[in-house]
Parts: sequence; C-alpha cells; structure tokens
Amino acid sequence: MSFITLVRHGQANSSARDEQSYDRLSDLGWQQARWLGGYFEQTGEKFARAYCGTLRRHVETLEGIAPDSLADPVQDARLNELAYFDMAQLMQAQHGIAIPDDREKFIQHMPQLLTLWRDGALDGAPESWTSFETRVTDALTEIAAGDGRAIVVTSGGLIGMAMRVILELELKAMAHICLAIENSSLHRIQPLSTGLAMTQFNALPHLDTAERQHARSHL
Repeated sequence: MSFITLVRHGQANSSARDEQSYDRLSDLGWQQARWLGGYFEQTGEKFARAYCGTLRRHVETLEGIAPDSLADPVQDARLNELAYFDMAQLMQAQHGIAIPDDREKFIQHMPQLLTLWRDGALDGAPESWTSFETRVTDALTEIAAGDGRAIVVTSGGLIGMAMRVILELELKAMAHICLAIENSSLHRIQPLSTGLAMTQFNALPHLDTAERQHARSHL
C-alpha cells in the first residue's frame, strides 16, 4: 500500500447554477492545474497511478497537471462529486430555501442541504447520503490497497466525505471542511495497518507565492 494524493479540480464555471454549466474549467482553473503540474515536476514528485472522476472538470484538471507523464489514468464514477446543484434545486422547491448567490449565503446553505439530504428529506435526490458515503469509502479503500503512489483528481464534496469517514466527523464539521477546500488543493491519505489516516489538508504549494495569491479560489 502507498499514500493517496487527493486533488480538488481547478476552478470551474463559478457563475453556474446547474451541474452541466458548472462542469468545465475556467481559464484560471487550467492555470491552477498547470502550476500544480509544474510544482510536481520541480519537486520530483512521481505517481505510479492516476485516477479521476468522469466529470469534465476532473479530466481537464488531470490533463493540465500532467498531459503526458501519467500513463493510462483511470476514470471512476465513484470519484464524482455529489450533485449539489440538483439537490439545491430540490431544496428550494420542497423547503423554500433559495440557492445562494454569494459565498456568505453559501456558508449557511451547505450544512442545511447536507442535513436534509442525510435525513432523507430531499425527495428525488440523485443518490442517497448512504450511497455517496459508501462509494467514496469503497473507491478510496481500493486505491489505497494498490501499489505505488496514487494521484486522485476529484471534488470538494468527495474530499469532505473522505475526511468525515477517516476522521469520524460530525456533519457540521464536514460542511465546514468542504467550505474550506480550495481549487487545485492537495490532501494526502496514508494507509496504515489499522485503517486510513489523513496526513495533509488543503495544501497549495504551487500558489504559495506573492505573485500567485490572486489565483486562489474556492468556487
């Protein structure tokens, strides 16, 4: 077994309010991915295996990081994001809670949505809370059991659920974690004989210079 480096995708279409429109990298998102690839090259970081979800923003981020050096990346739908926009529309229709239009409102919105979803109070949700938790756990457990270091490009909600499972977080703490996760950030999981351990969260070494501070983003 060897450690997993989780990467949140680069900035997507942050002005979108539906799943399809959101699912593509912005110009900044492409730049974040290329800078991260440059960081790996500069430090000599090598990955024996590469994985990503099947969403466009996942595939594009992996392409930006390492267009040629990662052979045969595996696309796995279990690494896809929760359908936040779809469920937000259901929450608005069923509970009268509007989809947020700024970050401060989003901070209130996320724990409300996650709570309703977990409690089965969103009729017609694309998948259940339990299904999401199970697929995240199963995918990461399988990747952790492989040989050599693995890079996994995915989304903030999946990383938040991974941390909930590994650290046994309550829902409110998971929501706060998800809100903190920045685009193109690094998170590391170390397999131990007793289970998985988080060893790094929300690192941005490729943006940690004065001239790149403007390139940090959450949405």
